[in-house]
Amino acid sequence: MNITSAEDTATMLLIKGGAFQMGTDDPHFSDASPIHRVIVSDFYMDEHEVTNDQFEQFVNATHYVTIAERPLDPKDFPNVPVEQLKPGSAVFTPPNHPVDLKDPLQWWSYVVGANWRHPKGPNSTIVGHGKEPVTQVCYLDATAYAKWAGKRLPTEAEWEYAARAGGSHKYYWGDSILVNGKWAANIFQGDFPYNNLVQDGYVDIAPVMSFPANKWGIYDLDGNVWEWCSDYYSSNYYAVSDSLNPLGPNKSLDTEEPTAIKRVQRGGSFLCSDQYCIRYRAGSRGKGEESSASNNLGFRCVKDISK
Repeated sequence: MNITSAEDTATMLLIKGGAFQMGTDDPHFSDASPIHRVIVSDFYMDEHEVTNDQFEQFVNATHYVTIAERPLDPKDFPNVPVEQLKPGSAVFTPPNHPVDLKDPLQWWSYVVGANWRHPKGPNSTIVGHGKEPVTQVCYLDATAYAKWAGKRLPTEAEWEYAARAGGSHKYYWGDSILVNGKWAANIFQGDFPYNNLVQDGYVDIAPVMSFPANKWGIYDLDGNVWEWCSDYYSSNYYAVSDSLNPLGPNKSLDTEEPTAIKRVQRGGSFLCSDQYCIRYRAGSRGKGEESSASNNLGFRCVKDISK
């Protein structure tokens, strides 16, 4: 196994390049079709998601301020009173009763003071949670970290290639939701979003490497937290994708929100459930606006092979 590291001293594993069938024909994921053959070159990938400890090292070295911590520009919110424009971010706030699953505002709230140091709001803390994935980081924050570390964010193709690890299954780990009777990833069990049975042992985020690595030694590519990729999101890109090291489209196009600039997210999170978000299944895609963050969204990095 070829191992390296970079500025953040994270363990990185060599992912040997090759060809694979990218995407899925699952009718739930129309933006992840058609299945198409893709070839990726060798690259290094972080063994696990970037942690709170690692992100703190970056902030201490650079004095970087995340988007969720910065003052809001009134020009971006013309219909909101200035006194209400306070920094914060999206936080999962589960109700205690069944709700309409077509309305995410039933379980998501904008919380003033929520940021990477306080992922659930000002009364929360990352103290004692250093080995958990950093969250409340938007795409712009993730790319800033990657640049400091001498790395970059993975392309969507690289991410899926590493997650599949040479396989072709319903889930990245196999065809059964359980492996030897145990949950293979940190997702939501029970009645979403109000009744979490915690059968996988975690109410929300788990420390990195809490679940088994895949066949190539990479951890947490499914569940736990969504991960940013470098590609712009376009719902119809797969029909015209390059076959060799695709970088994604040259601009964002989400037909549901055509004016938003979005990037691809992959892997699902601790909130994924077969009752609601099933995008932890192999080949499926997520998306998010570049400056948006939440307490179920993080990232990992990759690095090119030195010539």
